[in-house]
Amino acid sequence: MSTVAAREGAGVVAVEAEVLANTSAGAYRRLLLATPGLPELADPGQFVALSVGDGTSSMLLRRSFSIHRVDVGAGTTEIVVAVHGEGTRVLTGLQPGETVSVIGPLGRGFRAPEVPGACVLVGGGYGSAPLFWLAERLREQGCTVHLVLGAATRERLFGLEEAERLGCEVLVTTDDGSAGRRGWVSDVLPDLITRTGAVAVHGCGPMGMLASITRIATEHGIPAQVGVEEAMACGVGLCMTCVLPVRDAGGTTSMVRSCVDGPVLDGDRVRWEAFSDGRCEVPADAVGAPKGAAR
Repeated sequence: MSTVAAREGAGVVAVEAEVLANTSAGAYRRLLLATPGLPELADPGQFVALSVGDGTSSMLLRRSFSIHRVDVGAGTTEIVVAVHGEGTRVLTGLQPGETVSVIGPLGRGFRAPEVPGACVLVGGGYGSAPLFWLAERLREQGCTVHLVLGAATRERLFGLEEAERLGCEVLVTTDDGSAGRRGWVSDVLPDLITRTGAVAVHGCGPMGMLASITRIATEHGIPAQVGVEEAMACGVGLCMTCVLPVRDAGGTTSMVRSCVDGPVLDGDRVRWEAFSDGRCEVPADAVGAPKGAAR
């Protein structure tokens, strides 16, 4: 089945993408999609939003996924999907030859350091999906790359073999010790930053992990860019479900949209103390905060 031509505007395309492959990746699935017009617009850290059902489906909202990698010549985009509910179950069941509506690339991606140097890339679970493409991009720009991959178990790690193929240093941690060092990515990060003289940390994964790597990077006097994992119901800035508190350069806190202003943000601007038990509170000093908001 051929892929419908993309519609382009403002650096974003909408395409009825043919599924070219659906393969296992440990606890996850890789989907390779024919997305003409999209790869040449994308940067590491951006994402795509996929439709789940047809016009009669009760699942009206798209599902958003970081771009794992693109191939400009082939016109393809690859994503990694974990099953969390019925919507992702539908997507992981797509077979080659079927089609799915895709819009992207969306959001803001990672930035390279102003001066090339050692960069540490930290991924948690399948949050590591965009980091391998980012590693290639950073190396093209003269940076050296060191990877830290963490997960609860070996099965929930993503990209270990791919990381090794990059030929850069790879450190692995798992909560249960089933692969690499037993513990968290934050256990190995301080020594790695010191040993490599890293000039920046880039991370993607659970919010708690991003908070910890931001703290460690700040303690070492280097910036952390983090790809946040707030739920994005629309992906284009309309629904306001993915807002989180972020300080601007003057110190004023606003509730910004992860899908438009992120998902990659400067870690030291995010108000990490507002997150607890999977929820994000509105700080009392945020612009527009309701009376009685959390302090």
